[in-house]
Amino acid sequence: MIIVTGGAGFIGSAIIAALNKRQITDILVVDELATNAKWKDLVNLSFADYVEKDDFLEMVIAGKVSPPVEAVFHLGACTSTTETNASYLIKNNYEYTKLLAQWAAQAGIRFIYASSAATYGDGSVGFSDNDEKIHELKPQNCYGYSKQLFDLWAHRAGLLKKIVGLKYFNVFGPNEYHKADMRSFILKAYEQINATGKVQLFKSHNPKYADGEYLRDFIYIKDAVDMTLFFFDNQKVNGLFNIGTGKARTWNDLVKAVFAAVGKEPNIEYIEMPESFRNQYQYFTEADTTKLRQAGYDKETICLEDAIKDYVQKYLIFNEYLNGK
Repeated sequence: MIIVTGGAGFIGSAIIAALNKRQITDILVVDELATNAKWKDLVNLSFADYVEKDDFLEMVIAGKVSPPVEAVFHLGACTSTTETNASYLIKNNYEYTKLLAQWAAQAGIRFIYASSAATYGDGSVGFSDNDEKIHELKPQNCYGYSKQLFDLWAHRAGLLKKIVGLKYFNVFGPNEYHKADMRSFILKAYEQINATGKVQLFKSHNPKYADGEYLRDFIYIKDAVDMTLFFFDNQKVNGLFNIGTGKARTWNDLVKAVFAAVGKEPNIEYIEMPESFRNQYQYFTEADTTKLRQAGYDKETICLEDAIKDYVQKYLIFNEYLNGK
């Protein structure tokens, strides 16, 4: 059996879909469906059972998870970079992960968990996924700190030699629809174009970057899934790894690609950035993928323009067609 926590979420549901393509259906999905619409991400998937996250943790503590378990993809977490309840984040992202990692390690179960590129903070010390340098990182929000705490703990406990932590950069693609404010800007830009015919971007407050020319490492969900499953297929590879393209692109590039995908000329309006964002806004992120490549992952990532075209035309527009819009 394979366990996927956060299985109804964006990356989790995409992992299950990829496992299904391999004819793997003996999967236990763990999540917290609550009242949003992410249950819809499970409708077209095949799996053995579903358990709510708190119930699953009780099962683990009580020793009631039925063996054999081949692997755990621990992707469940509060991923909101604006969440201010640090106690909630510590309990949900740090303590929960500690318990699962210890259980998996003791049972000899492959454990692959989601860390985050948010651990890199403002990027001033670079974006290297070297296990020995993680103590140098200074996250800028509570979410990133909760992820950093676990990475540090796993390193001190010697677990990073046995498990895999994946630092996902800006992932976008199908099944992110339920994520509200945390949806990718590709989806938000598509919605803005449909509603107003233009896209709004923040003005730059950093003299090094012109408006819209700040950069991020945007990675398509299909590439992120391929990279994640690489560690399922190569169980002797352990430690922290960046999940990104290794090539930063500008927000202007991104928006122009969305306009191109819908067959319209770019119309970008630059607006003031809220003062509350200015001191913690990331103007540059770029995954250092050297370690991933050295581990043996050799597939080229889809370029931003092709990825956005695929997402917009095969999923966003197609879904609107199915829904009669």
